[in-house]
Amino acid sequence: MSKLPIAVVIPTKNEGLNIAEAVKSVIGHFEAVVVVDSHSTDDTVKIAEDCGAEVITYTWDGGHPRKKQWCLDHVRTDLDWILLLDGDERIGPGLLAELRRLFADPDAPKPAAYDIPLGYWFSGRRLRHGYTIRKRSLTDRTRCRYPEVGDLDAPGIGEVEGHYQPVAESVGSLRGPIEHQDLDPVTAWFERHNRYSDWEAWLEHHPEVKEQVRRVKSRQGQLFHKAPFKPLVSFVYMYVYRRGFLDGRAGFDFALAMSFYRWQIALKSREARSL
Repeated sequence: MSKLPIAVVIPTKNEGLNIAEAVKSVIGHFEAVVVVDSHSTDDTVKIAEDCGAEVITYTWDGGHPRKKQWCLDHVRTDLDWILLLDGDERIGPGLLAELRRLFADPDAPKPAAYDIPLGYWFSGRRLRHGYTIRKRSLTDRTRCRYPEVGDLDAPGIGEVEGHYQPVAESVGSLRGPIEHQDLDPVTAWFERHNRYSDWEAWLEHHPEVKEQVRRVKSRQGQLFHKAPFKPLVSFVYMYVYRRGFLDGRAGFDFALAMSFYRWQIALKSREARSL
């Protein structure tokens, strides 16, 4: 079976528990599978190489471009299409089949990017209801670019672009999900979101940058950006409106964790205002 004319690029740092599943889900199906690693101190690089991926070392210089845009600029530039996967994500058979249909005719017109739903796992269980995020993970690098927002001095994010999408002149949607199944313990989730909340709280005190970020978020993200009482709205939206209660204890835990994340942002923002 021919390989898809897409470079799968997996940015990593210390993804030793996850990287094997990510690489195995795409190796042999795509023209290139490249892990772009930021000096991992665990066995991420060895595992990725043993699974058949090419590994490139990335060193951030503190400016633009950040890591994902650097990948668009430098990794396998002989291939226009690039699929960015996180180290804890993998491709399922449904999405793989959809991509094969999409690229069966290489000359057929296509939009500049595709939004792909995430199949999200939390505390060991696949969430079927409360989580509705779509990621602009598949892009034609010649027609897409991550924006350079003014948050280089913000805490919590560092080398990787924040919670915003690449800008594309036209966007399509795919139905098959990317499976986001983090095998790290749940403490890693809280550690990451503690850092993310530092960034979000910083934005609250830099309104021009906050507006830059809002404009390049997903439509859902833009709407939530303006919502009042975000901790309560977040919980009600995920657990009640999106019927997260049907996911059992995991649905409740995730809705509560995301509400706590929103509360952290508000609390850190108020603290910064009082200093």
